[in-house]
Amino acid sequence: PETPQNSTAPSPTGPRVVLASASPRRTELLGQLGVEFTVVPADIDETPQKGEAPGALAGRLALGKARVVAAQHPTALVIAADTVVALDGRLLEKPASEAENREFTRLLAGRQHDVFTGHALLLSGAEELVVVRSGVRFRDLTEAEVAWYAATGEGRDKAGVYALQGKG
Repeated sequence: PETPQNSTAPSPTGPRVVLASASPRRTELLGQLGVEFTVVPADIDETPQKGEAPGALAGRLALGKARVVAAQHPTALVIAADTVVALDGRLLEKPASEAENREFTRLLAGRQHDVFTGHALLLSGAEELVVVRSGVRFRDLTEAEVAWYAATGEGRDKAGVYALQGKG
């Protein structure tokens, strides 16, 4: 289902913009730019392929989401993104449980990890994909801080258990 943001009317200066994402943060960011757009989440299989590098996964997922939505909206500029968090080559996906939330938070504490974000733009059959790698370092955390953060619930729906703009 489409969720209108700002206005769903096509821009008089260009194509309609569609954000292929269910992420409230991506919706917020695009809205802050003053862009008129529509939200159309893409439902794709996000399972990593055997041996797939984290950056390649982020790019494949972003492009896959954009392609699904572009097929439904062929005249729109479709924007999609996907973020993958990796520590020493291990993917830290959305935690499946409270215990995994704590485990991931402990793993990140005091260490640097990689965040890969794939950005895909599709318009009239043309595709552009950029994957950005960011190194992020967590400070050391006490067990009490790990427990407090896990109890906030913030990390349960986020790859790598945190968002830069959040409590983590």
